[in-house]
Amino acid sequence: MKALLDLIVGDAQADRAVPPNGMTARLTVFVAAVMAFLAVIALSVSFTTTRLADTWAQDLAQSATLRLPADPVQADALLLSALDVLETTPGVSRVRALSTSEQQALLEPWFGPDLPLEDLPVPQLIEIVADGDGYDADGLRARLTAQVPGAVLDDHTAWREPLLDAAGRLRMIGAFVLILIAATVGAMITLAAQASLAANVQVIRVLRLVGATDLYIARAFVRRYTLRAGLGALVGTIIGVVVLQLMPNTDTVGSLLMNVGVEGTEWLWVILLPLLTAIVAFFATRAAALRRLKEQT
Repeated sequence: MKALLDLIVGDAQADRAVPPNGMTARLTVFVAAVMAFLAVIALSVSFTTTRLADTWAQDLAQSATLRLPADPVQADALLLSALDVLETTPGVSRVRALSTSEQQALLEPWFGPDLPLEDLPVPQLIEIVADGDGYDADGLRARLTAQVPGAVLDDHTAWREPLLDAAGRLRMIGAFVLILIAATVGAMITLAAQASLAANVQVIRVLRLVGATDLYIARAFVRRYTLRAGLGALVGTIIGVVVLQLMPNTDTVGSLLMNVGVEGTEWLWVILLPLLTAIVAFFATRAAALRRLKEQT
């Protein structure tokens, strides 16, 4: 607690070694604000796309499609046999044969709205919804092979696995972007602190003459640049949150791509951004100040 209080209050004599304003001060605040703003946007995009991929993967895991042979003569018999098999399969909670209009809507993007399904041998599709425990896909395929020859069960594995992989990669990309942002903030703070130390060599010499240690002098630089970076990150985070609140959502435009935002516990990362930025600035400034002061000895 005392160390935190010293960091906030500081020491008036030691603070004289650090310019209260100027280019380095404005640059520190500006860069920290920009980096925090970019971090908010990067986090929101990463969270949104990951949620979307996870939701789609979960929906696909609970659903499947059964495709019956396109045989107009045996269509009704095949449909009845398939429904009988599905309705007696443990783990299947609901089955529904798609209507002609629903199948036409599925084919419309490829063949246009005027596709005459009644004149074409289009396979009958059956929607399958599993319960929480799911069903034995291999066992169901075996029963279908015996009772409904030619039926094809698609449990959406080919679609689900790429979505899960995409969600994992998006999380990795988001983490990598945050690491780059933290590295940028650390590098900027280091350069600003070194420039400030170089510009105040005479003041530092006087402080040393009156008995000030390097750690005492470095503490002033650490305090000033940590607070500047934290303030800038706070401003950037607030601006980023405001921008997110102004983004349209699916209720207004009907597009999943527009539903970018932060939900639930994800807000914790956004709230902690100024603190994390200040921590990066603290260690970067401390290392830079002590190294520079050692060189000036």
